[in-house]
Amino acid sequence: MLWIYYAFLKPDTTLLITINSVGFFIQTIYICFYLFYAPKSSRLQTVMLLLLLNVFGLGLIVVLTQFLAKGSTRADIVGWICLVFSLCVFVAPLGVVRQVIRTKSVEYMPFPLSFFLTLSAVMWFFYGLLRKDYNIAIPNVLGFSFGVLQMVLYIIYKNAKKVVEEKIPMENHNNLPELKEQIIDVVKLSAVVCPEITPVVPRLVDDHALILDVEKTPAQNWTLKTSTSKHPTN
Repeated sequence: MLWIYYAFLKPDTTLLITINSVGFFIQTIYICFYLFYAPKSSRLQTVMLLLLLNVFGLGLIVVLTQFLAKGSTRADIVGWICLVFSLCVFVAPLGVVRQVIRTKSVEYMPFPLSFFLTLSAVMWFFYGLLRKDYNIAIPNVLGFSFGVLQMVLYIIYKNAKKVVEEKIPMENHNNLPELKEQIIDVVKLSAVVCPEITPVVPRLVDDHALILDVEKTPAQNWTLKTSTSKHPTN
C-alpha cells in the first residue's frame, strides 16, 4: 500500500502501481485465509496489527505527508519510508535462515520462493537504477544478497539430508544379521527358563519384514524354526 501511494506521487509509475496492486490483492487473500483458520487468540492479534499498521500507520503517513510536505519533498519522504519497510521485508527471512542452520533442515525454506524472490530483487534493482530511483534500487541489493544466501543454504542442507537418508538404510541393512542372531538367542533362552511359554522367532522376509515362525513337534515340544527368504534376483 505504501508503494502504491509512493507511485501516485511520482510520474510514469504505471508498472509500480500495477505490480503492487496485484501484490496487495494476493496478500489480502493470504491474510483472509490465515484469519479464517487461525486460533482465536492469533486472529485477534492479527486484526489488531492490521488496524495498527495498515489503517492507523498508513493513515498517519498519508495525513502528515499531505499537510507537512509539498511537491518532490513529499515523494522523497514517502520513498524513504518505503525503503525502510522494504529492508524490513528482506531482513525478515533471517529468522528462517537461523532455523535452517540450527535444525539443518530446509523444510520451512522452499527453493522456488527463494529463487523467485532473488530474481525479483535483481529485476527491480535494475528498474530502479535505470530510472534513477534509488528508493527502489537500494533495498533490492539487500534482497538479492539474502536471496542468494537462502539458495546456497538450501543446496547445502538439501544435499546433506540426502546423504543422511542414504546412509541410514545401509547401516540398518548391515545390522540385520547381527540383530537376527540376538533375537534367536533371546527366544532360546526364554524357552529354557519358561518352557510353558511358546517360543517364537522372527523370520526375515525381503530383508525388511519380520514374520514370527513356530514349528510344533509330534511330541508336543516346541522347537524353533528360522529361515530367510529372499526374492530371486535377475
